[in-house]
Amino acid sequence: MKEGTDIMDKIKVVVGLGSCGVAAGANKVYHRLLEIESENKDLFELGKTSCIGMCYREPLVEITDTKGTYLYGDVDIKRIDEIFEKHIKGSAPVENYIVHSNVVKGDEQDFVDNQIKIVLRNCGMMDPESIEEYEARNGYKSIKKILQEGISEDDVIKTVLDSGLRGRGGGGFPTGMKWKFARGYKSDEKYVICNADEGDPGAFMDRSVLEGDPHSVIEGMIIAAYAINATGGVIYCRAEYPLAVKRLNLALQQARDKGYLGKNVLGKQGFNFDLYVKEGAGAFVCGEETALIASVEGKRGMPKKRPPFPAEAGLWAKPTNINNVETYANIPWIIFHGAAEYAKYGTEKSKGTKVFALAGKIRNSGLVEVPMGITLNDVIFKLGGGIKEGKKFKAVQMGGPSGGCIPAELGGTIIDYDSVNATGAIMGSGGMVVMDETTCMVDVAKFFLNFTQKESCGKCTFCRIGTKRMLEILNRISEGIGEEEDIEKLQELAAQIKDSSLCGLGQTAPNPVLTTLKYFRHEYEAHIREKRCPAKACKELIIYEINDKCIGCGACARVCPTKAITGEKKQKHIIDQAKCIKCGACFDTCKFSSIDKN
Repeated sequence: MKEGTDIMDKIKVVVGLGSCGVAAGANKVYHRLLEIESENKDLFELGKTSCIGMCYREPLVEITDTKGTYLYGDVDIKRIDEIFEKHIKGSAPVENYIVHSNVVKGDEQDFVDNQIKIVLRNCGMMDPESIEEYEARNGYKSIKKILQEGISEDDVIKTVLDSGLRGRGGGGFPTGMKWKFARGYKSDEKYVICNADEGDPGAFMDRSVLEGDPHSVIEGMIIAAYAINATGGVIYCRAEYPLAVKRLNLALQQARDKGYLGKNVLGKQGFNFDLYVKEGAGAFVCGEETALIASVEGKRGMPKKRPPFPAEAGLWAKPTNINNVETYANIPWIIFHGAAEYAKYGTEKSKGTKVFALAGKIRNSGLVEVPMGITLNDVIFKLGGGIKEGKKFKAVQMGGPSGGCIPAELGGTIIDYDSVNATGAIMGSGGMVVMDETTCMVDVAKFFLNFTQKESCGKCTFCRIGTKRMLEILNRISEGIGEEEDIEKLQELAAQIKDSSLCGLGQTAPNPVLTTLKYFRHEYEAHIREKRCPAKACKELIIYEINDKCIGCGACARVCPTKAITGEKKQKHIIDQAKCIKCGACFDTCKFSSIDKN
């Protein structure tokens, strides 16, 4: 999407065609605009972009005219016809549909204006399939600057070190230090790898960057290759991201055609570097760097002991640098603007910005980029718009299955690596799953542990079997047949799994259980001692009962799949608890609040 308010010959209309927009119906809107454009070629020019983060208001259409820029949300065929007639033809913006604008205040003005975008600087601002549009937004100027000005490899690494950038994949290791290690090892071949195997439930940061700005990641990898003297590289992207893979491959070919990849990059003799995309099969464990390397080599994705670390012996036993999508996307900005400019944002030990994917019971689900040091409450309430349906904020899961649940009372926690780690959670790659009062924390722990248990590669006994035993205990607790000693067993198993597992999957798998026990132990005790789920979420512990408000309309009986509800017309009905399967159909159907959920 274009910035600015310069006078133009034609009105510019741009449709957001990221995965979120396409899923919401943006393709239909785009094709409708193609039809309109064919009949009104002198009125506007049609373009496309990717996600700008406001996923909860997709499909999004932006119109730029002589007065300014207007972003419309929740656009369907009917709305686009109205917007065309009133705004494009009639020069009268339809303010009821505007979510953001530099002319009038939109419904979601704060969502955009309260962000600082470095990683997402181009997402939603350009056509991701056009290298020329990326170049027009300072794209590839950083690698040109390095090569044309003769900046040394050591100076590039020093700039990255001085910026304070830490790896955004979850570990938070200083990026410049990682590059320095890889550069220090001598070899005829070296590699750089982009870990785009984004597998956390509720996370979609990497996908959005790859779909919306693939060239920034490619340029970041080229700069890394120059710094460590790499000869080749791989972008390891999960196959479930077909649009990202498509745009990556297109961007790679465009970069080759313009001399940014290949032999003697941009005329620099001896700097030979190219990239290819390796599609992962969806194994969560391949997010761990040694398992990822094994997968690239055609082996089963399983971790191995370290040392040696990949910086010494990685892909094909050659020195290898691995960073994730967000880390590489920062690099061109840092080189172009300087380390000091980047280090202005954030805290003493956590510099720059961080991209988060907001999901769960939050009003504004989507992508945000904020400076390190902002509080959780600011992200959830100022940017995220608070909790859906006015319910109470209960907790937020950070770091995915490897992370933990942070309770509402710690909402003032600032977002940096040390502060988040102190809660028992981790920063992770940037997923934030928000929970409200209807969320059962035992059920949350069970959900994430079920995920990691299934994704365990099976190499480590404690990870393979220990997580299964923990999951069995959680299942018993949520079914109301848990025992007092189960909590102690969970803690004992968690300690053994963390201490005995080889890779990060097993070492962090117990975190959701441990943090929910730490902050919500009373919910576990209610399940065990009182056979009650305080959140009324665990199916086996719910009882549906018809109260005296029942007027005998029979609506509940008609939807009951097991015929558990009986009663005469206009008389109070009853539920046979022996037949009730607790599906909740009766509760959802009743219009008279005649059914209690206990």
